[in-house]
Amino acid sequence: MLSEEGGRAPGAGRGTTPEVSVVMPVRNGRPFLDESVRSILAQTFQDFEFVILDDASDDGTAEDLRGWARRDARIRVVESPRRLGLSGSSNAVVRAARAPLVARMDADDVAQPERLARQLGVMRARPDVVLVGSLSEGIDAAGRRVRPRDRWRLVRASLYPPFAHGSVMFRRAAFEEVGGYHEECAGWEDQDLFLRLTRKGRVVVLPETLHLYRYHVGNSTGSSPVEYRARLYGVREQCFEAFRRGRDYAGLLAEAAARNGDAPRATAVTLYQTGAMRLWAGHPPDILGEALRPGALRLDMRSLLTLAIAAWGRLSPSTLRLSLRSFIRARDLIAGRRVKDGSPFEWRLK
Repeated sequence: MLSEEGGRAPGAGRGTTPEVSVVMPVRNGRPFLDESVRSILAQTFQDFEFVILDDASDDGTAEDLRGWARRDARIRVVESPRRLGLSGSSNAVVRAARAPLVARMDADDVAQPERLARQLGVMRARPDVVLVGSLSEGIDAAGRRVRPRDRWRLVRASLYPPFAHGSVMFRRAAFEEVGGYHEECAGWEDQDLFLRLTRKGRVVVLPETLHLYRYHVGNSTGSSPVEYRARLYGVREQCFEAFRRGRDYAGLLAEAAARNGDAPRATAVTLYQTGAMRLWAGHPPDILGEALRPGALRLDMRSLLTLAIAAWGRLSPSTLRLSLRSFIRARDLIAGRRVKDGSPFEWRLK
């Protein structure tokens, strides 16, 4: 059973419902939790409730959250005595929210002060929009900006969303209509949700940097075993291909669950994402040994790119970071000819 404590959002005592619920599931959120919470409380738009679910943390996170709830009446803390996991905790925190608009926040990221106001403006003006995200910049554990925004991701059609999970605001009604987060998609539950929401309305992106994504080695992308994530991403790639063909991929998820460990692998993607997380966090990618393991990579462009980055990152991670940063800035400037700040840009699916 979930327990709850804390205040109510402004106006709740008068029987009204806040326009926006900010929701944040967290497990063992130290040392970035306080900065994330402060960034929400400092928003220029203030009429929201902030629902935070502690997913059975054992590092003192729950105690920290209770302290925040005592200091700010907009915060409600929901505590789970058992671990719900990524999808379970995400569904539970949305169920605890009361507003028709839900803004997702992750406990290691930072929201820029105008984030909620800008996204709410889109939702008020565009009833056909079911979700609005924003572009991000990457920060490291110390809060230094290490990866620039990338508007090129908006002009390139792709099933990979061009916005971070922790940057989105969505309509709760649409979320409930599609069934929320699917447990079978653990590890890519956000991408699965976003794809299903495109069937209910428009998914758009604000090209400004309203969100700072934290790269650190404790992130789930960098900390979970490569083999485990390779199986997850292998299933995801099969599901993406089914989506491209207009097919429901629920059956593929059921088959993968039945195989329980023998799901298709996508090691090149997995290694690339693992290496990128470590690199932008300020460390060497440390994926060369795994990339050279027999059978790990195939003879295709994605694998060759992964191998090149692995080798370069072993020799000189600092020059690799510098080169990638320059490349991203250059293509962002080129994309800026088509994507202008201030106007939402629709996610183009491939």
